[in-house]
Amino acid sequence: MDRLLPDPHTPVGYRRDGRPIYPIVGADPTDPTNQLLPTAPNTDPAAPSAPAQPVDQDALNRLLAREKQQGERSAIRKLVEQLGFAKTDDLTTFVQQQRDAQAAQLSEIERREQAAAEASAAAAAREAQAVVRERAAARRSALVALGATGDDLKDAERLLVVEDDAGEDVIAEAAEALKARRPELFAAATTAPTPPAAPGGSPAGGPPPRGGTVPKPGQHGADMARQRGFATGS
Repeated sequence: MDRLLPDPHTPVGYRRDGRPIYPIVGADPTDPTNQLLPTAPNTDPAAPSAPAQPVDQDALNRLLAREKQQGERSAIRKLVEQLGFAKTDDLTTFVQQQRDAQAAQLSEIERREQAAAEASAAAAAREAQAVVRERAAARRSALVALGATGDDLKDAERLLVVEDDAGEDVIAEAAEALKARRPELFAAATTAPTPPAAPGGSPAGGPPPRGGTVPKPGQHGADMARQRGFATGS
């Protein structure tokens, strides 16, 4: 037979400071810890009164732990309501969404930093390539000025050894020294082609010699015909 709950106005124990501990209203009558509580006072004047049973320390500790847990749950529920949420699950969801948003924002910042680093590296590479092309053009210009062309120019570029940051004067001196060592690479500057001689000893394409008579049109053909006996007369 289940025992009746104790009178809510009758303390079940006392705290260290002397305050009484009352039973929790609305407790489960089937809770086995109720068997550890003292018997409810007999309100029937005709029935004999039962002696009050003292509460042992273990039962008192369990009651205090239960009261503490209920107090904590009540405080949490009050805090959740003050924050504008209906239940603790809503608060947990909101906190998780904030964490996800912070993680996404951090990922976006990292992506931008990575893109900026890649752009800076690409600009540095382009600048380095431009410097290399500029130095190669300076060497090539010095060699061309001394007469290197075609495949000889390519060979001369490979043989021209100067520092990467050498100035134009240093490059010109190195090109002169290379020409002195390998003059065959600069033959275009020393040997200039001459036009073939035309009939009569004058250069081809030159102006006709001054003085004398200018032959008439067809005179040369008529002279050859007379020499061969095909024509007579002047």
